[in-house]
Amino acid sequence: MKAYPYRFHIALDGNGLNGLEGRAGVCQFLFDPADNSYAHKISYFDGIAGGHAVSVNPAGTIGFLGNTGQHLLLYDALDCADIARQSTLRFETNDTSLRGSTHAVWLSDREFVTAIGDYFYRFDVNDLGAGRRLGAHAVKLPHAIKLSASGRYLVYGSMDHPRMGRAGEAREVGIFELATGSARRIELPATCWHVVTDATQDVFYCLSFRVLPQAYEDYHEWAMAYLKEYAFEIDAESGQVLRHWVCSRDVPAHINSDVTLSERELIFCTGASQTIVFIDRASFARYRMIDERPDLATLAVNKRALASQVADALSRGSLIPDSRHFVSAVRISRFGILDSVYACQLSADQSLLFTANRGLNHITVYDYPSNEIRLQVKMPDLHEYVALPRSADPRLGFHHGYLCSPAPAATENGARRLKRARPRSRGSR
Repeated sequence: MKAYPYRFHIALDGNGLNGLEGRAGVCQFLFDPADNSYAHKISYFDGIAGGHAVSVNPAGTIGFLGNTGQHLLLYDALDCADIARQSTLRFETNDTSLRGSTHAVWLSDREFVTAIGDYFYRFDVNDLGAGRRLGAHAVKLPHAIKLSASGRYLVYGSMDHPRMGRAGEAREVGIFELATGSARRIELPATCWHVVTDATQDVFYCLSFRVLPQAYEDYHEWAMAYLKEYAFEIDAESGQVLRHWVCSRDVPAHINSDVTLSERELIFCTGASQTIVFIDRASFARYRMIDERPDLATLAVNKRALASQVADALSRGSLIPDSRHFVSAVRISRFGILDSVYACQLSADQSLLFTANRGLNHITVYDYPSNEIRLQVKMPDLHEYVALPRSADPRLGFHHGYLCSPAPAATENGARRLKRARPRSRGSR
């Protein structure tokens, strides 16, 4: 059997607009840049819902499928087989079904940390029933979690909370010190779901995820907000915002998903605006984009997905009283209608950018930093894995991704990049 140096893991939530309520599965896209050959493995798991984000242990043998269904699920990182699962309701009750262990951080090949209820828990893969509570996370509804470069801190975003008593915009990120089990809440001008950490310093970046509550109260089935978007650079030790970037609302940078870093750029993809955005890290001002907005001909051949998208949008909000939300959604998508790129990961040697387009159900490999398309693959229909009517939306439901790739030192380009890397002093502007 052919060995592939790259394994692009992508969480799947099935067809439809609201991935937080969808199916749960995993796609592995295997790739060899020597001859552009590829293969894929796809699995959906019964009894699990709301597949959201994947992460893989350092050895590349065990994957974690984060979800909004109040489960922990481990899968074989080679063949996508379900190997262990655990209800998180054993540890904490939930005040909303949106609250789930959507993301995790691996501390070793056997141990990982994830959020359950109001707390962080540490788990051993060999005994998921014996999770150890680490401490309160201190934010409304924790989402993406990353480990800082030194390993001292967990840094994480927060979702807006839909329940009375906690309802409202999060406008925060959290910093949790593993040694002391203490958390700090950093207040920001806008809610941030997703974060990424610098490879050498305890600095992290978070991106605004701006939504509005339906009927002014429902953050469970939120609507996209046509507002300006932010990116923040934060020092994990002090909790200070070092720099921030902001763009006007007409810049297509709305509803981000995966975030990754190169030496030169902060990179993120947008599920609503149908772009991949690259912010220059030196200036934290200049930016460039890849535009994956579909044209009319592309929309016409994806009519089942388009019909599902429109029907789901109408089921989330009433057209007449909430017409402003629908107008905003059309403007945000630039009349593209379909959602778009949710997975976006850069190879360890910073030569390849892997993306997964949810709306168009394809995976693209770009050469980086030129951003030229090296390979684009239309993926199979959902019907091949799940019993569905022929007329049903065929999309697999791509969400967050995780890339297993060769270490930079294993390649000539990677070695050059390591020599070229320059340190950035904490607090520099």
